Amino acid sequence: MKFKEAIEILRPINCLMGALTVIIGLLNTRTGILPDKFIINILLGIIAYVFIAGSGMVINDIYDIEIDLINRPKRPIPRGSITLLQAKFLFSLYLVIGLVASIFNSVINLLGFFNIIIAAVFGLMGWIYAKWGKKSGFLGNIIVSISFSIGLIYGAVLNSSIIPIYIYYFFFTAFFLLLSREVIKGCEDIEGDELQGVKTLAIKIGIKKSKFFSMLFAIIAIIFFILSYFTNLINPLYFLITMIFGLIDVTYVIILIIKKSQNKKDFKQISLFLKIGSFLGLIAFLFASI
Repeated sequence: MKFKEAIEILRPINCLMGALTVIIGLLNTRTGILPDKFIINILLGIIAYVFIAGSGMVINDIYDIEIDLINRPKRPIPRGSITLLQAKFLFSLYLVIGLVASIFNSVINLLGFFNIIIAAVFGLMGWIYAKWGKKSGFLGNIIVSISFSIGLIYGAVLNSSIIPIYIYYFFFTAFFLLLSREVIKGCEDIEGDELQGVKTLAIKIGIKKSKFFSMLFAIIAIIFFILSYFTNLINPLYFLITMIFGLIDVTYVIILIIKKSQNKKDFKQISLFLKIGSFLGLIAFLFASI
């Protein structure tokens, strides 16, 4: 195993994108925070999220090796770059690093236990998803969506035990948009999932109905996204300007979903645009804190 493969299995782009949620939660609740404490919160918050999320990626790849041989053969474990024993070691290492960062932050900044509890639950969810959630289908989709969005709450509690309403709206926007994407990914991966007994919505209720639910979740995400503007944001003007790009992207996704028929390539495109929409939404949340 090479160092670059130990990083690759973390899926660093996904982890860093998720870590942006921690920064957003911190920035949007930063009033009255001392600069030194704020910097420590950001650094340790990012470390905690990235490594706990990364541990979830690793444990998922461990349990998904047979599925990935069909759907994702180029990942480190199925292509033979990392053995199962090495992957188990990396899972334990990354999880410990993330939890220690959370505990260390709590001790230094006298944060109490809430952030540690969130970090521990986050780590536990990664294991639950890999062992049971993935094959349960929709429940697994919910776990994945919470795992990404939880950084917004985690970042907020690093500053204050009182979480502003717009942080919850941010959370639900990210949650439902990710849930929409997870349902679409189930449509994209239906062949491999059927072989492995993964009970996704696409398999349980069919692709047509799954597309409807994906569209519904995307619409709910838009509603929470717009509602965020009507709260006590730090900078509502910047948020209003930047949110337009995310709204255009997700509206386009809804139009694509409405099309009567799609193939695997089309679902992959929809999934990509939903991922882009999630990123644009995070950028708008970031500008809301400037």
